[in-house]
Amino acid sequence: MTAPAALITGGTSGIGSATAVALHDRGYRVAVTGQRSESVARARAELPDEVVVLRSDSSRLSDTDAVIAEVRERFGTLTTLCLNAGVSRPATLEAADEATFDEVFAVNTKGAFFTLAKALPLLTDGASVVITTGIGATRGLTGNSVTAGSRGALLTMIPTLALELAPRRIRINAVSPGYTRTPMLRATPGRSSAETEELLTAMAAQNPFGRLGRPEDVAETIAFLASDGAAYITGQEIVVAGGAGLAV
Repeated sequence: MTAPAALITGGTSGIGSATAVALHDRGYRVAVTGQRSESVARARAELPDEVVVLRSDSSRLSDTDAVIAEVRERFGTLTTLCLNAGVSRPATLEAADEATFDEVFAVNTKGAFFTLAKALPLLTDGASVVITTGIGATRGLTGNSVTAGSRGALLTMIPTLALELAPRRIRINAVSPGYTRTPMLRATPGRSSAETEELLTAMAAQNPFGRLGRPEDVAETIAFLASDGAAYITGQEIVVAGGAGLAV
């Protein structure tokens, strides 16, 4: 019996990397993509040797074509597609510029949509698609309007995509993490590492569970959605945030 196969975009660090490990440990053949050369090199060194690590910019459809061709050659088909690649460029309305807006939507929205479209011929009947969005798409956060809009656009697509994919029993769902200890969260422009850690500690104290999320928290949810245990779940959003945002 052929092992299941997964493609994880944005899989060289943080949530994507943890998901690669979780699926690999469950017997999946796994390929991940990353945009930055340093994260790709680190993933090749740290992820299990069997995981295929590919450099790709999700905003470039030619890069996506190359990834799909590589996955077709190596795996033949896909049983799981995790659309996790994303960027965050915090800026208030007054500070936002066109270049930042275009970059964020090109990676977060266009990239995810067309990766799914191009991967569709490889997806087996009954496959699972999981899109990482984030609770910021539906909750207010100063300076987050552009990133929230790019993720929120994906959330509004999911019900329609679920109906379009249902004849093949392909499921599509969103996982929305809260604040999670990832390299993206720690890389706060204009702050020292000590200042960032102080901020993260304060954020953790405000969470009902008293901590920030771990990449593994989100990865386990994605692994569940990829499994047969979630065979009747589609068109949904699962929030993985330790209760963040529930208080009035």
